[in-house]
Amino acid sequence: MRLLPASRAARSTARRVAVAAASAVLLVGPLTTVAHAGPAEQLPVPDLPSELIEAITRDLGLSPEEYLDRAARAQELGDYARSFRAENPEDYAGAWLGLDGQAVVAVTNRDAAEKAQSDGYQATVALLSADGLEQALAELNRWVAALPREVSSQVNSTSIDVLNNQLVVDIVNSPAGRALNLPSLIANVQVQLSPGLPPNDPAPLGGDTYITADGDVKTTPLERIGICSFGFNGVDANGDAVNLTAGHCDAVAREQGGSTVYLPNRENIDASTKIGTFTESTVGTDSTLDYGVISLDEAGVAAGLDRPVVRGGNGSTLTITGTAVPVVGAPVCKSGQSSSFTCGVVAAERVETQLVYNSGYSSTIRGFATTACTLSGDSGGAIVTGTLALGVISGSNSAGAPNCVEANLVLAPNGGTSSLGISIRDIENTTGSRVRTVNGA
Repeated sequence: MRLLPASRAARSTARRVAVAAASAVLLVGPLTTVAHAGPAEQLPVPDLPSELIEAITRDLGLSPEEYLDRAARAQELGDYARSFRAENPEDYAGAWLGLDGQAVVAVTNRDAAEKAQSDGYQATVALLSADGLEQALAELNRWVAALPREVSSQVNSTSIDVLNNQLVVDIVNSPAGRALNLPSLIANVQVQLSPGLPPNDPAPLGGDTYITADGDVKTTPLERIGICSFGFNGVDANGDAVNLTAGHCDAVAREQGGSTVYLPNRENIDASTKIGTFTESTVGTDSTLDYGVISLDEAGVAAGLDRPVVRGGNGSTLTITGTAVPVVGAPVCKSGQSSSFTCGVVAAERVETQLVYNSGYSSTIRGFATTACTLSGDSGGAIVTGTLALGVISGSNSAGAPNCVEANLVLAPNGGTSSLGISIRDIENTTGSRVRTVNGA
């Protein structure tokens, strides 16, 4: 997994190493309606932009009604899973939506499976609890971090595969990567290979382009000007207008206190409009997240960055009605300036990737994985499930592709496109900021 930089990133072929695999016994029970805390209300189908509907049917093979239903069902499952895990931490092993849209809860024993079934969910019995998987992931990441730089740089990411109750290590398919020996404390190792048009509405929205500079764009060399995508509009703890995006988009000036952010003038970069400044950002330094907070000035608010909307292609907009958490199997769509609306599903609720800098310093980024295609320049853009804010775009295995059609063709033999998202709830909890919603901030 690579962070999506302002400039084009190189593609890499990787192999996937699955560890701590466990067999599972499927226990299929009747699905019944269960009363849980309801997720945030979503927009009706007629209010979805046509470009989003096109992406849903193209990328997911779902009707817009099925998309909204599955998005809502995933959040209901997430609520149930968190409650079940809090009450039975040793019994809970994960939860996801199946390809058929059915909600599945993984547990570590048959008594817990019967409990989940009685609550109206399909159940599967796994070997390791979610707590056990997370502890194993932490141990693995400590081992990776202690490796020499030339070796640890061959590990792209580590993640938890709840469907197969295992850890997955993404390793560069290089001589050093192929020679990497996993620690002996991790058993059952399985090895397998893996690897836009600008908007026509001048008012900026989530998913649109912004550029960053070292202060004044007129005096900043072109090689120091970055290009990213706005994430979700929001307010900070003081009620001031902000945009929540990717932290690595602030890379050009983080050392000096934060990049200046501009709306690009495509005909004359020097005439771009200043709309704010990064006042907070991190790429696995102050936390394990990749997030940035752009504090908007009067020009940014006046331009329209105080609305709860994100955009896909051709000026279409989607109103944000609430926030959500990643649930494996949940349908998602992303908005970014390079590839507009593309859709997929949540492939992993927790992924960790190590970044190694030229200085030798390394840091770990934690997020979730989706199968939606993202390209270089989409960084910081908005990821939604239904009409709920889910996260911002951080990285992708298709960053270097010229378009998603080629990315899908090239990467299909190796498992397809994969993107790293940063949970919007994690960003909110860390920064104290809140996403603007149609009925909220």
